[in-house]
Amino acid sequence: MFRDLGFPEGEAHTLALRSELMIGVERAVIGNRLTRAAAAKRLGIAQLRLNALLQGKLDQFDLDALVTIATRAGLRVKLGIVRRRAARRRPV
Repeated sequence: MFRDLGFPEGEAHTLALRSELMIGVERAVIGNRLTRAAAAKRLGIAQLRLNALLQGKLDQFDLDALVTIATRAGLRVKLGIVRRRAARRRPV
């Protein structure tokens, strides 16, 4: 999706990962039926930071912070590494 919005491939991939983590945390918070204050305390972040996360403010969170927050939310984050396919050469 981010690639379709014009982001370079690497940045688009990072944004997609951050977005996926934020959605997972949001679902965990909603699923646990916690108040925002209780959820922020459980996640070890300020309530204002939780609000930013729940509003999807990607620019305010790096992957490392989101992995930590997701883990505190009771989620297990898995990282997979795959070799990128070589780009096809276009005929001249």
